Amino acid sequence: MRSMKNIIEALQWRYATKEFDTSKKLSSEQLHTLTEALRLSASSFGLQPWGFVVVSNPEVRAKLREAAWGQSQITDASELIVICVRKNVDSTLVDTWMQSIAKTRGIDIAELKGYSDMINGSINGRSSPEAAKEWASRQVYIALGTLLATASVEEIDTCPMEGFDNKKFDDILGLDALGLESRVLAAVGFRSATDKMASLPKTRFPKEDVVVEIK
Repeated sequence: MRSMKNIIEALQWRYATKEFDTSKKLSSEQLHTLTEALRLSASSFGLQPWGFVVVSNPEVRAKLREAAWGQSQITDASELIVICVRKNVDSTLVDTWMQSIAKTRGIDIAELKGYSDMINGSINGRSSPEAAKEWASRQVYIALGTLLATASVEEIDTCPMEGFDNKKFDDILGLDALGLESRVLAAVGFRSATDKMASLPKTRFPKEDVVVEIK
């Protein structure tokens, strides 16, 4: 296992895995680490407008593969994580979050009124509920990035995926009843020895093309 001191080395090692070794499975501890990384991810206002659905059931994943144009990662990875946005990003969610903060920190919820009003003002100030959900969807991608980085440090392979029919995924997984909508997938497991993509050099723009330093 790599130490956090070698995070750059770990990120150099990771790639979007195309072929997973179906014989290798994550341990319960490894899966716990990944789901905790998702749960602890940063989000605007700390609101966490998301949900994470871990799909292990082979029959369900076979149906999901059909809704993802036959991509093998859906069924061949050890686990499939469906990263979702909450359908309703509104004052009810904010109230629930304030209650959680008050309970965790042992404070009177009245002390959080200013913070609550600020978040509600930001959400309600958007043009529509759909605009608020779109804002929330951007938070989902922060969680995805946290997952990918954590997995690379743990030497767990990943493939982030947007190529799927969201509506069919939502129906298959019964996400409407959970108040969720699928946004992006992460297949997680271990690369196959036959995946040619694993041996290709990492390709990224050079630092001088993407990093601007203002001193």
